[in-house]
Amino acid sequence: MTPEQRHRCMSRIRSKNTKPEMIVRRWLWKQGYRYRLNVKQLPGRPDIVLTKYSTVIFVNGCFWHAHEDCDKYRAPLSNSDFWTAKFKRNRERDERNYHILHKMGWHVLVVWECQLAEKNRRDTLLALSRRLSEIFLDSHHVKRYSNIDDNEVSMAAEP
Repeated sequence: MTPEQRHRCMSRIRSKNTKPEMIVRRWLWKQGYRYRLNVKQLPGRPDIVLTKYSTVIFVNGCFWHAHEDCDKYRAPLSNSDFWTAKFKRNRERDERNYHILHKMGWHVLVVWECQLAEKNRRDTLLALSRRLSEIFLDSHHVKRYSNIDDNEVSMAAEP
C-alpha cells in the first residue's frame, strides 16, 4: 500500500458501533439486558455498561488490542517498531483500565472479535449470557446448588 492508501484505510476505522460490538449489543438486547454505551466517567470508556449487573463489557478488535494466538492479529511488517510499541501500550492501558474497574467494584468482561466469528458466535454469546447470570446470582447472594452426579441421584420409585 502507498502511504496515501494506508492513510485512507486507517482513517475509516472507527471505535464505536463496530460490527463485533453491534453483534454483542443486539444479542444482549434480545435477551432482555439493558445497558449504556461508552460511559465516559469509567476508565477505558467501556463499550457496554450493565449497571444492574455491575458489569462492563469491552468488545476488542483482535488487531488493535494485539490478541495473541489469533488469526486476525498480525503485526504489520512496515514500521514494525512503531506498531510493536503501539500494541504494547494498548495492552498495558487495557490491563490498567481492567484493574481500576475491578477495584471500583465492576466485573470486567472482554469479548474478542475472533470469538464472534460465525462458527464461534453462538457459543460465545451463550457463555456471555451465562456469565452475566452468574454475576447477578452472586451479587444477590443466591445460594447455588452443586451439580449432582448421576450416580448420587436417588430414585423416587423403583423401575
